[in-house]
Amino acid sequence: MEKMDDGFSGGRKYTNGEITVYWKPGACVHASYCYRELIEVFDPGRRPWVDMSGSTTERIIEVVNMCPTEALSWKWNDDEKNKNISIDQTNHIVFRRPELMEQSGTVEEVSRVSVKVMPDGPVVLKGDFTFNFNGTSRKIREGIISICRCGASDHMPFCDGVHRKIGYEDE
Repeated sequence: MEKMDDGFSGGRKYTNGEITVYWKPGACVHASYCYRELIEVFDPGRRPWVDMSGSTTERIIEVVNMCPTEALSWKWNDDEKNKNISIDQTNHIVFRRPELMEQSGTVEEVSRVSVKVMPDGPVVLKGDFTFNFNGTSRKIREGIISICRCGASDHMPFCDGVHRKIGYEDE
């Protein structure tokens, strides 16, 4: 584990030699995919909570790609492998954290908005957008919001995690 010094404030990075996984705790909405799917690597009860030796590189990539926010992202340590990343690798840093790519020249800035519907949970919106609700407009810049789907949140329309307490399930 290394403390980040490359514009990844408050984050950490972990490597197994083949890939580096970046963790940005401030972006985590505790969707829990990481530890539900791969507790051998992502164990919040352990310090450090990420053990890159717990599984194969392919499985770690698969689970990191499930993260609905930029809390977890990854890259190949071999820069050549980072040049041709397919769009299905949703949490590769080229899509999530392009400023961490060591690129020369100008990078064209693209404003992306991602929408993920969490099973039995909220809709997570990430990017630059304007969110309009109840006559109110809220500008989101490089941000993340979770929208309640269960209808029980005390902070409507935003998710406050109560879906877990009431046992909300998708139909």
